[in-house]
Amino acid sequence: MGDKRRILIVEDEPLIAMMLEDFLISIGHDVHSICESLEEAHRAIDAGGFDLAIVDVNLKGENIWPAAARLHQNGHPFIIATGGHVDPPPAEFAQIPVLSKPYTIDRVRPLIDAALAPTG
Repeated sequence: MGDKRRILIVEDEPLIAMMLEDFLISIGHDVHSICESLEEAHRAIDAGGFDLAIVDVNLKGENIWPAAARLHQNGHPFIIATGGHVDPPPAEFAQIPVLSKPYTIDRVRPLIDAALAPTG
């Protein structure tokens, strides 16, 4: 297990957010906060204080790409979470790790490592 990280969850489904929170805590990380809307996500991204974000592609009908762009511009690593049945991410996010449903702890752990791996 690597270093303990503070992780921002951007997810509009409370049960899924709670499940992700439980997974993250059980593998030794802290949850920085949970955002349920694009507006909340922008505020949390601007405030900082987290090491990684897990962002759902669709928040109550709004796509996450503006927040993903902000994360990328600010140098924050992130994971794209999706339930499937969505268009592929824009080209600038093609290399971002993707967490597909059904989410499991065994899928979350390696994606955190991949998202935090140095790029070269």
